[in-house]
Amino acid sequence: MGNLDPAAESFKYEVAFDIRELINVDEVMEELNLGPNGGLMYCMEYLLENLDWLRDELDNFLDDDYLIIDCPGQIELYTHVPIMKNVVNKMRMWGYESHMISIFVLDATFVCDTSKFISGSLLTMSTMIQLELPHLNILSKCDLINKERLDNILDTQSAIQLWDNEQDKNTKELDLCSIENSNTKKEIKNRFHKRNRLTTSICQVIDDYSMVSFIPFNIMDEESITLLAVTIDNVTNFGENMEVRALDIDV
Repeated sequence: MGNLDPAAESFKYEVAFDIRELINVDEVMEELNLGPNGGLMYCMEYLLENLDWLRDELDNFLDDDYLIIDCPGQIELYTHVPIMKNVVNKMRMWGYESHMISIFVLDATFVCDTSKFISGSLLTMSTMIQLELPHLNILSKCDLINKERLDNILDTQSAIQLWDNEQDKNTKELDLCSIENSNTKKEIKNRFHKRNRLTTSICQVIDDYSMVSFIPFNIMDEESITLLAVTIDNVTNFGENMEVRALDIDV
């Protein structure tokens, strides 16, 4: 496991290499009087200027080693600025392209709200477009939310269908609300309808391209861990060159 998050505090596992040995957010914030976000941006820009350090660390691994790199969680690094994109491009130049996959981890509680589900879908699409890698979206902490609600979302995985269901509920609530002035209620409905048309169009884009799907992940469930590992192996063709194990049969 390698760490590229300069703001990480601690790990419950052994770290193969750690960017904090190169630069640390806390030290940057103290020396340059920057806030957390500014300090992180400075650290990642510093990494871009010193990518030889990363290459030296990666060269320590064998071709058949399995390496997970933990990256910063700040979404700006994947959507607003090309820092992580440039890091990935450098790794391509070093010959790692055919063995890389990006994993976008989204909190499962995030998708229980339809608006957040749409927002999360757009974020995953933006990250996918930026990094230009084989990509998987993982829903973490699935053990913390209602299983029936989660299964319904995963079975549907249609942004526009989920949004239409949400709007049907909101429309009924609006019809039952205690606004006596009919003109006021009509004006609210008109504004509601205009916003709904925009969101519906966004949902249609998500569904039309069929680029977003989510894999549930429960760290407490061994079957869930195995499923995720097998999926990643299939995407990266990990172990395809390994010899097939044969049973020893006495003739």
